[in-house]
Amino acid sequence: MVRYFLFVIIAFIFMGFSCEKNQEPASTCLKGKLVLKGICMNYVIELVEGSIDPNLIERQWVNPMTKTEYKNVFALGSICTFPANIAEGQEFYFSVVDKGETASCVQCKAYSPVPNKKLYIATCKTN
Repeated sequence: MVRYFLFVIIAFIFMGFSCEKNQEPASTCLKGKLVLKGICMNYVIELVEGSIDPNLIERQWVNPMTKTEYKNVFALGSICTFPANIAEGQEFYFSVVDKGETASCVQCKAYSPVPNKKLYIATCKTN
């Protein structure tokens, strides 16, 4: 059991030091907001600015646990590459990527509610 916890801690440390995928300027990226930071990277992101196929996101989603309503949101698919320093409520720029472009990592299986629609994203530099 101790080995398992040690492995999980090391995995989280590794994820914290992993590099962001930052290849596009902010002008070509979408603006998002991390509206819900659930357990085990069950994150919900709101599209704040930019154009995206409306079929890729939930126009409206209600968190069944809190009854809070969110608009234009999606579940984070790229949990292995999402920066650990983005806090709940913080806005950031991102681009949608293919699932194949994301890294694989150790994934916790605890659940917290997220929208059915999931996107794989990469954050963009905003220098």
